[in-house]
Parts: sequence; C-alpha cells; structure tokens
Amino acid sequence: MSWLRRFSRLGLPLLLTAGVGCTSSDTLTEPAAAVSSEQSSPSFGLIDDLTGDLTGTLVGTLGKVTDLLTCSPQKYVLKAATIGPLGGTIKVGDHFLEIPQGALNRTVEITAEQIPGSSNSVRFSPEGLKFNESAQLTMSYDNCLLVLIQKKIVYTDENLKVREVLRSLDLLGKKDVTAPIDHFSRYAVAY
Repeated sequence: MSWLRRFSRLGLPLLLTAGVGCTSSDTLTEPAAAVSSEQSSPSFGLIDDLTGDLTGTLVGTLGKVTDLLTCSPQKYVLKAATIGPLGGTIKVGDHFLEIPQGALNRTVEITAEQIPGSSNSVRFSPEGLKFNESAQLTMSYDNCLLVLIQKKIVYTDENLKVREVLRSLDLLGKKDVTAPIDHFSRYAVAY
C-alpha cells in the first residue's frame, strides 16, 4: 500500500506536493491524478515503519485524548499520611502526590490507593478535599504499552469514564506524567 493511501485511510490532513490539498473530510480515490507517476515514494512512513516489530503492542488514536492508556496490571497499594498546612508528599506504588505549603488550612489524614486494573489509576480521599493551591500529581506509565502520543492525567469517575483532561507534562524519558490537581478524586493516565 502506498504512503498516500495509508494517510488517506487514517483520515489525516494531507498536502500533496503538486499543490492539491486534501483534508480528512475529502475522499481520496486514486492518487494518480494528483501525483506524477515519476514521483518516488518518500523514504519515511507511518508509525508502523518507525516501530518495526513493536506494532503489535502499539496503541493510540490521533487527535484529542479519549482513551485510557493500556497497562499491565498494577497491584493494589494503600498508603496513608497526615499532611497539614506545611504540605508534604505521599507515594503510592510508582505514583506520588506533592502537596505544597499553604494548600491545606488544617491537618488532614490522606489515603492514597493504587487501583489494580488494565490502566494506571489512583484514588485519593477524603474525596472532594479541595486545595488552596494546586497539588502536583505524578503518575508513572512505565508498565504501559508504547504510545507515541502525549500522555495526560485525567480526572475520572469510579467507572473510569473521563470527566476532565488535566493540563499535563509528559516526560517520555522518565515514563511519567505530571499534572496539577485541585481536589481529591480518582485519576488515571490517558492519551
């Protein structure tokens, strides 16, 4: 299959070198009309060309964050910490939450749970606890399938339905993602 047909099949926006534009809403039937037969195929390809044998474990969608990252099961871990106005850190499994000084007005017994399943998910309680300043949640995705799209932390309900996509910083080299949170609930890694 030619590279042009692969782009068309994926619905990616496409700009042909002959100056003809094609968007995801356009139907591309045959590239011969727009591309000269003398033109050689480019030396690059799509994701399957970049990853070689990894395509069996590569997942992802293009565009907006919609799916939770698929991961090998993490074990259930429960941690508790007492954190007050001076702030503090709580680590649960490979994930951790940093609460800055002044984020809490009073001392609170915080419970953090690493939830088992096919996605990396954590739950913090007391549920609904709000911060004066955002806390920083860092979640690892070291045990997850390779995805070449930026990862995000999402706020979910208990059925892991995404309620909000958080502004996140994906550190691919460390295989973790960080986002500010302003209340306690359940969070997961998505792409």
